[in-house]
Amino acid sequence: MATYDWIFDGLGLRGWCDGDGSGSGAPMSMSDLMNQASGEQPDVSVWETPFPSMDALNDACDAFPQSREVTKGLERGFLDVKDALSTVLDPITQPLSWALEYALWAFQGVPWWIMIPLLALLIKVVSRSWGLAAFVAGSFAALAFIDYYDYTMQTLAVIFVCALICVALGVPIGIAMSRSDKLQQAMIPVLDMLQTLPPFVYLIPLIFLFSVTEPKLYGIAIILYAIVPVIRLTNLGIRLVDKEVIEAADAFGMTKRQKLYGVQIPLALPNIMAGVNQTIMMSLAMVVIASLVSAPGLGVLVLRGIRNLELGVGLISGLGIVLLAVILDRSTKAALARVNAAQKH
Repeated sequence: MATYDWIFDGLGLRGWCDGDGSGSGAPMSMSDLMNQASGEQPDVSVWETPFPSMDALNDACDAFPQSREVTKGLERGFLDVKDALSTVLDPITQPLSWALEYALWAFQGVPWWIMIPLLALLIKVVSRSWGLAAFVAGSFAALAFIDYYDYTMQTLAVIFVCALICVALGVPIGIAMSRSDKLQQAMIPVLDMLQTLPPFVYLIPLIFLFSVTEPKLYGIAIILYAIVPVIRLTNLGIRLVDKEVIEAADAFGMTKRQKLYGVQIPLALPNIMAGVNQTIMMSLAMVVIASLVSAPGLGVLVLRGIRNLELGVGLISGLGIVLLAVILDRSTKAALARVNAAQKH
């Protein structure tokens, strides 16, 4: 006798539960098979009473659905609309594939003796620090010396494209949220979901929608995972602009557009830059996970180290990712420091 037989007996649903007597056809657990073989029904104490879940109610009533029907129904529903979604999303997301392919070609096609000095010079312009520029050049030279240069360039290309798209989309969304309380209320649950969803979960629906060989598969996953900080901090930065400054702008007769570009965005720039920094860091973290779905770069080597138990490969590629993270973090923070210094003057 199952624990919750009394519910269906009391409601007079035993006939519905028994049906034609054939049962639900669901697989039995090992403990159920052993109990059936011995002909014994275990006594369940009050302390061990199971929660009236779908599976527990199915034990008492074969006609009651099991919990796996929920997951199977969700999967069937997604597969039913998959073709329609693919038809709509494929042309919209195809430029992302082209951008990633072009960036990978460009970053790998430029000779190392041009790319490394160019990156060091760029960091020098951004940070105005010869020490950081020398660190960048030395880091890339060290990775090239152990034949990890191509993998590093692939990772850098993917981060460049995805972070750029995150900023291009995230900053306008953050601005729109700062100008509308209703939009903010609608967006916050979406952002919370994107921020708390485990990174691996992003890959599951995308695998069904796109081919694993398409760059946009991992590109979309990285963008969805990394776009949240720049949206949140852009919205926060504009909302934190001093009201007295806004009132002064109104007194001068500035339009909304003039206030946005002349007052609010410049004053919110430190927060926006902090959001860009976090977006870049999250993009780098997601690149490693996206290697599971053909994302190129150092993440491939990390995955190889795990699969083949190659300790050295995993550690060195992990160190390469750390070096990239330090370079990108220090560069964006140096740019943020320059923005703060300019505002103080």
